[in-house]
Amino acid sequence: MARHDRRSPEAERYRKLYKRAQWSRVRDAQLAAEPVCEWCFKRGIITKATVCHHVDKASKESPATFYAGPFESLCAPCHDRDAQSEERMGYSTEIGADGWPVDERHPANSQRCTKS
Repeated sequence: MARHDRRSPEAERYRKLYKRAQWSRVRDAQLAAEPVCEWCFKRGIITKATVCHHVDKASKESPATFYAGPFESLCAPCHDRDAQSEERMGYSTEIGADGWPVDERHPANSQRCTKS
């Protein structure tokens, strides 16, 4: 989501939901169940999760789905930098051990030659 989109009518509708006690309970339960940042853990790093992230952007469309998830626990840098960048661009910029982007949606992978 681009910075200017954060003030859209859509964003304003779901931002209010973050201020409810129900969100606080959902967030606390998620972070208690999964206290380690999932994205850091996949890279072999143990980092305390501080953000309850909506995995599916569509889950923010109504209060019923907003509080139902699915969620993942992330640290603030992974959420604020990586997850939001991925949402905005539509693909991850993570690079694999082979030097290529790991996300098959990444534009470089559409041009990548594969050996038969």
